[in-house]
Amino acid sequence: MKTTDVFNGDADGICALHQLRLARPQPEARLITGVKRDIALLQQIEEERGGQITVLDISLGKNRASLLKLLENGCTVLYIDHHYAGEVPVSERLTVHIDPEPLLCTSLIVNWLLEDRHALWAVAGAFGDNLDESALQLARRLGLSQDDAERLREIGILLNYNGYGAALDDLYFHPAELYRLVRPYENPLAFHAESPALRTLREGYQNDMDKALSFKPLYEDEAGRVFRLPAEPWARRVSGVCANAFANQRPAQAHALLTDNSDGSLLVSVRSPLSDRNGADILCRQFPTGGGRAAAAGINALPAAQLDDFLQAFSRQFGRQAV
Repeated sequence: MKTTDVFNGDADGICALHQLRLARPQPEARLITGVKRDIALLQQIEEERGGQITVLDISLGKNRASLLKLLENGCTVLYIDHHYAGEVPVSERLTVHIDPEPLLCTSLIVNWLLEDRHALWAVAGAFGDNLDESALQLARRLGLSQDDAERLREIGILLNYNGYGAALDDLYFHPAELYRLVRPYENPLAFHAESPALRTLREGYQNDMDKALSFKPLYEDEAGRVFRLPAEPWARRVSGVCANAFANQRPAQAHALLTDNSDGSLLVSVRSPLSDRNGADILCRQFPTGGGRAAAAGINALPAAQLDDFLQAFSRQFGRQAV
């Protein structure tokens, strides 16, 4: 039976798939992925018939129509995710493990299913999703040293950094290629020590972050801060990890990072306060192309004419939470 692995191109998607395939190898599986914001991935394979499909770290709510087609075509689907799902189809060919709890990510759900068989990669995936509390909790349970936990944190951040961009040309590595570079490493600490790809990402990340962190807020109030970066590849690459960095600077406040798209619209990354990981998805779903989860969400193409509306909605949403 033909097998297909469909996964988000960020740290969580890569680390979730890697854990699963270390435990249940499928070396011939076709890989379907893309930039982090490319989440309607099942559209690429919705005419598939009779295959075995694993879906990781993409919203069922954004892929429901394609999922229904696949099930109607006789495909067997394993769906593991932590995003908003909406109504979940019922089918004997569909197995679902979805939990949108704010302190969970797909890597942690896979780790629970695998009973810690490859838990170090789950720690890296959780760090990549800016779930430091959850990552450190698992790291402590596994008895990791602080230095090793920091190495896993860097892996997560750098894998996540590679996933951001408006198009694949913005990235250092196609996410499928990056997964293939990760795949030989059962131990992520060996990957950290040996991988040339990680060295490439480390250098790119530092250069991009130095530029991004020099920008002052476009908007700021008690609820949080909003930053705006230019329509440059470096800015698109750093948009998500920089939003995480700003959030970690001020954990009681919300943050949004706006990056100009080439068509005049804005790419938006939103982070709820780390002290109250709720509201980002509610805010972003108010606008076209918006979606995500409670702690971290985004808008792919906010019309420039709606910028003031977004700033007002940002202040209302997180101002209420701050009261």
